[in-house]
Amino acid sequence: MPSHSPFPRRRSVRVSLLAALVATVVTGSLVSVGQSGDPTTPTAASAPAASLAPAAPHAGAWQATPVPVKKGDLTAVAALSDKQAWAVGYRLKSATSLEAVALRWDGKTWTQESTLPDNSFPQALAVRSATDIWAVGSASAHWDGTKWTAYQLDKDPSGHVVPDAVATTSDGKVWTAGRAMGRSIKDGVPAVQSWDGKAWHRQSLPDVGKGELSGITAVAPDDIWAVGAAYAPDEKSQQSALLLHFDGSSWRRVAAPGPQTTHNWLGGITALSADDIWAVGGSTTGSTERPLAVHWNGSTWTTARTPDVADGRLRGVGTSGNGDLWALGGKGAAPVALHWNDQHDQWEKTTAPDLVIRSFTTVPHSADLWATGISPHGDLIPAITRLKN
Repeated sequence: MPSHSPFPRRRSVRVSLLAALVATVVTGSLVSVGQSGDPTTPTAASAPAASLAPAAPHAGAWQATPVPVKKGDLTAVAALSDKQAWAVGYRLKSATSLEAVALRWDGKTWTQESTLPDNSFPQALAVRSATDIWAVGSASAHWDGTKWTAYQLDKDPSGHVVPDAVATTSDGKVWTAGRAMGRSIKDGVPAVQSWDGKAWHRQSLPDVGKGELSGITAVAPDDIWAVGAAYAPDEKSQQSALLLHFDGSSWRRVAAPGPQTTHNWLGGITALSADDIWAVGGSTTGSTERPLAVHWNGSTWTTARTPDVADGRLRGVGTSGNGDLWALGGKGAAPVALHWNDQHDQWEKTTAPDLVIRSFTTVPHSADLWATGISPHGDLIPAITRLKN
């Protein structure tokens, strides 16, 4: 994989946190985006980059909310309503130990609801109800409203499976997307597994070579999309955005649009309907990185106009309850937030939360957003901010 690929840096939180503890790197995805929301009808267009736009005039202010973790990281967030949301991450207990935690929002405050099983390292979250929650990372764990139960992932001949994203379907199944790797990230190959209510099962994927999946979304049990990147075989070759589709019986690769002279990748995806799907990520030419957004209209993927933003990699996308479409990301302490302007068929830069973004989610039946990560001020200070519209 090219040295300037975004993926090792995208996982810097887990690397930095565990390196501080035991000098051992454990890799995994950082971004999970809520994939529910009322449908909208945005239109994507293949066009040149839009110029930087001012903050959307209707956007509210991002507000920090106190969290019951003094030191650590919060890696994923998901919401059922404006009074029910969950976040997962880690608490640093000492210089050599940490514990995985689950926080709950009750409409007024964040409190710790529970701790997760040891070595679960949660990186993505799917909330079907208050008694049916999945967290995945180095392993998978399920919350039944009383306790977390860890479940072994299916074995993969390519190596240890590390899921980076999780989604649920109406038939009760759960889907994870990530990678299976042997000695290092560079050896990883895309991996998808499904939960049938009793066990995880490895999915047969098309051979795309080395790579990984970073996002997954489900329109229906027989209409599922996963996104990520196919690694370049050497430093001089291009890394390409990866789109995989499941039709109920098999997975196939779908050609992804984007600049052909750059390294492209996709980090997040959301489905508003079968013919209205957005995926976001980034593209790099030389040392210049900019946002990448692509749209599916039911028959074709096309690129959408995005502003030129330094280090503007996008990590997640979602639609709020009032129909607004958002994409968040950034590099380190330089967060980025984009808002879709339907009238001008383009993404526009707007006010971003003041944190190193790990995850964001929309809130069903609400115009609000939640973003989690760590504060850019201080050393591993967990942060959750809310955009109240």
